[in-house]
Amino acid sequence: MQLTLKVDQGQGEYEVKTNLYVIVTWERKFKRKASDIQSAGIGMEDLAFMAYEASKQAGVTIPAMFDDFIKRLVTLEVVETESTNPTGEASGDN
Repeated sequence: MQLTLKVDQGQGEYEVKTNLYVIVTWERKFKRKASDIQSAGIGMEDLAFMAYEASKQAGVTIPAMFDDFIKRLVTLEVVETESTNPTGEASGDN
């Protein structure tokens, strides 16, 4: 699973993409599995944490503390969701 997140910390919007490291870090912190997201949903704190970690990975300047990052957020939204195992049409003998 890969999310593209649009983030605004009050200094203009930017987009970041999650990666495997971000998702695993989220799983460790929140004691949830990525596979649970579709069935149980995802909260704003979950998205904020993923944006925080993805921003660090992308080299964006962010506060050292996660809560300070949340305080600075003006907007945060999911722009795109991609499956890590996309499925295409099966080829057949037609």
